[in-house]
Amino acid sequence: MRWMSRAAAIALSAAASIQAAQAGQPVPWGLGLQPGASPIKHDIAWFHDAMLLPIITVITLFVLALLLYTMSRFSAARNPTPSRTTHNTTIEVLWTVVPIVILVVIAIPSFRLLYKQDRAVNPDMTIKVTGRQWYWQYEYPDHGTFVIDSRIVRDKDGKPAGEPRLLEVDNRLVVPVGATIRTLVAGADVLHSFFIPSLAVQIYSVPGRLNETWFQVEKEGIYYGQCNQICGTDHAYMPIAIEAVSKEKFQRWLEEAKVKFADNAAPRPLAIASAD
Repeated sequence: MRWMSRAAAIALSAAASIQAAQAGQPVPWGLGLQPGASPIKHDIAWFHDAMLLPIITVITLFVLALLLYTMSRFSAARNPTPSRTTHNTTIEVLWTVVPIVILVVIAIPSFRLLYKQDRAVNPDMTIKVTGRQWYWQYEYPDHGTFVIDSRIVRDKDGKPAGEPRLLEVDNRLVVPVGATIRTLVAGADVLHSFFIPSLAVQIYSVPGRLNETWFQVEKEGIYYGQCNQICGTDHAYMPIAIEAVSKEKFQRWLEEAKVKFADNAAPRPLAIASAD
């Protein structure tokens, strides 16, 4: 009975860990990529698991076997008089051509994936993200002029608080499930990075430049990220929280947000030199 109770506890713990991971955040003792909630994330996971990982494993095992064979076959005990051979045309051609072929095999799906990540095709809406010292600012240009400041949740003493710690914010970026969302990312002061692992979003916010990416959330939930560009003293306290809701809930939230953030309708000055 004690064994059954322990097994049940382990199963419940594992289920809780999976549920937490599916909410878009790291979990204790997590291994591998976070579970994906966007089409691009699934493609990246396939590219990693089905292509890169097998290739790296085969190369590692081959090099290990080659080293062991060399240590055994050409040891001083078995070869008291070492060979003075310095060139082997066949081997030199092989170790030049084979890596080139491997890189080409990797490059084809890699370039296709990079191209797919670059720009949104027929986006349903646009969101502008601005990185500031040290918080994020969100705008919905298709739905009004209000601006949302998103800062880390802190307790009354000013220390990071909230659950999950260092990831929760006061105002989340709310998006509808299933919508193709074009994301324009800018920087107001220094370099930041808009990074949400479970949605496969990572793009720099650069002062004087407007970068573009896109994402599509497949299921409702909260997906966390952080600025992973070292941007200053509060770099560790610049989390991202995206809340994906149904289209009906998003419309209701939108009407409330227009009222709640009406005072932020005039965004702070931001110079944009180019759009790529």
